[in-house]
Amino acid sequence: MSTLEFRQPGYAVTAAPGLQSSAETRPLSVLVYLDDLSGGGAERQCLTLAKEMQRSGVAVNLIVHQMRGQLMDQLPAGVDVINLDRRRTRHDVLPLAAHLQRHRPDILLANVDHKNIAAILAGVVSTTRTKVVITQHNPLAGELAGDGRKYRLIVPAYRVLAPFVNAAVGVSDGIARQLVRLAGIPQRKVVRIYNAVVDPEFDERANASVHHPWFFDGVGPTFVTAARLVPLKDHETLLRAMAIHRRSGTGRLLILGTGPLREPLEKLARELQIADAVDFVGFQSNPLPWFRLSDAFVLSSRTEGFGIALAEAMACGTQVISTDCNYGPAEILGQGRYGWLVPQQDPEALAAAMTTAVEGPRRFAPELLKARAADFSNAACLEGYMSLFRRLVHRPDPLSRKQ
Repeated sequence: MSTLEFRQPGYAVTAAPGLQSSAETRPLSVLVYLDDLSGGGAERQCLTLAKEMQRSGVAVNLIVHQMRGQLMDQLPAGVDVINLDRRRTRHDVLPLAAHLQRHRPDILLANVDHKNIAAILAGVVSTTRTKVVITQHNPLAGELAGDGRKYRLIVPAYRVLAPFVNAAVGVSDGIARQLVRLAGIPQRKVVRIYNAVVDPEFDERANASVHHPWFFDGVGPTFVTAARLVPLKDHETLLRAMAIHRRSGTGRLLILGTGPLREPLEKLARELQIADAVDFVGFQSNPLPWFRLSDAFVLSSRTEGFGIALAEAMACGTQVISTDCNYGPAEILGQGRYGWLVPQQDPEALAAAMTTAVEGPRRFAPELLKARAADFSNAACLEGYMSLFRRLVHRPDPLSRKQ
């Protein structure tokens, strides 16, 4: 099966100051490798980073395992997308290596577990000077690493292939520590770079219109959550917490996201007799106005590598409640200074936090939450990656150049 390429016209790459070496005039080139363009946090981050790198004058392209997903219409204009169109990740290795041999990008930036492994192998097979950077978005430890036997091979594979990794990015301090302790990647190769959340257009997107009646009917407070409907996000605990809250409260819950557990969760809501207070609204390409209009955002996960939606809700000034799961939420919430942290899989504790958030005096001011969310800006994320890339390919930092 041949490799397919999607080109978007109308964009010419120009190099920004400081991204060119004295020996060459071409801009830094980065190839971003990911599974597809589904609506998950890792995929959103890849598109955000690609857009920011492009704005900075980097020659950036995407290469995907399969061209599919809800984010296909959000591709940055002018970024080429190469579709490997393979059935299994292991089948990506040879065509990916061939692409590296033909185009020789400076950096291959891979994302998530099996794609990271395929990228490392492709780098070895290609025998090019392309630097392979892997990004870990989710925990590696135990049952929280994922569902299914295939995840048991991730850590051993990382340990074997660690010598061939040029750098590894963890999206939180906890994930970065796992890359060293479990994956066996030398600490000098590991860097923590928080995900990009707040960009210059954030407020504009947050102020977009949403017409769901629960925001305007005055019946009671509205909670919102946003996550794929999969076991690790533990919507079951959230629904049970909602049922407890409804014994004395009038709150209602909007669930943003899609996934294989939708029907079982809808059935559970009926069994808990809260179906009329829970609305599964599906995937939303722009969840920010939903966060802005809600009374509180709730995350019930059993694990998070970072917690993008949590930071987005804070940036909207919305109160946030999260399970104290490994690894991102406690970092984002400053160990509880910016929101409620409750034990995992504890509906009673989650319900108590939800009730407190919407019925008592407001504990966390919008200005406080927005100031904290500013720490997770696109600019900070971009600079983290660009500093890493410049170090790997020995290009100067523009701030250190003599004027």
